[in-house]
Amino acid sequence: MRYCFSTWQRALGVMGMSSSAGLLALGCTQLPAETRPSVSMERRMQSVVVTDTSGYETAPPRDPNGIGTYYLGRQIAHVMGHEGATWLERKGRQQEEGTDLLLKELKLKPTDVVADIGAGTGFFSFQLAKRVPKGQVLAVDIQPEMIAALQDNKRRLKNTNVRPVLGSTTNPALPADSVDVVLIVDAYHEFDHPREMGRAIRRALRPGTGRLALVEYRAEDANVPIKRIHKMTVAQARKEMAAVGLVLADSIETLPQQHLLLFKRK
Repeated sequence: MRYCFSTWQRALGVMGMSSSAGLLALGCTQLPAETRPSVSMERRMQSVVVTDTSGYETAPPRDPNGIGTYYLGRQIAHVMGHEGATWLERKGRQQEEGTDLLLKELKLKPTDVVADIGAGTGFFSFQLAKRVPKGQVLAVDIQPEMIAALQDNKRRLKNTNVRPVLGSTTNPALPADSVDVVLIVDAYHEFDHPREMGRAIRRALRPGTGRLALVEYRAEDANVPIKRIHKMTVAQARKEMAAVGLVLADSIETLPQQHLLLFKRK
């Protein structure tokens, strides 16, 4: 699912993924405890997040589908809100994007800890859960509406190893040095703070073996029927990951329309 922002969240500077305006008015106080960082976690998040504007520029949008912020030369795209959740669960997505092939290419072990950043309703999270029966899936999103949907789906599926996690605009609230695979599908290009998020993700990866699986539509291919601002080139992805201490370990081009880029800590 996509890592998306509501107007309310932007106003408060909070990143989160309830289905009612009332919940928005209350913030996250009515969500189940497991969806919220603990007080100690919140303090740790605040202590480690230092805004670094290096690489950022503010300028009029070259593309109306983008915001007025550029990162390392790339215009950041507007995000898709929870109102578009049904598109993420659309019929045909499995075939269009080769989602089964994507999951296979991750080569997960049964005991892996996987973070699905931008999990939304859990399209990938619950499929990942079946592949790590002795592990755990941390389903991260920024909208309370999506966290609520994840909780509903978790109950409906009687799942035991998916844990919804509410992140922030600069930190996905992942434990340090403990995640085997971080998966981001068609969402990174919409992050408001890609540098800060990248650093937080790097900290979360297990030293030596942890991998970031970045999935983005191929900007090099004009035949991919997606707006240019919602695509990325391998070169741009490598540049942005290098800025936070991640190096390209593998580039898998077997998906119908997307790059699958695997990064590791330097």
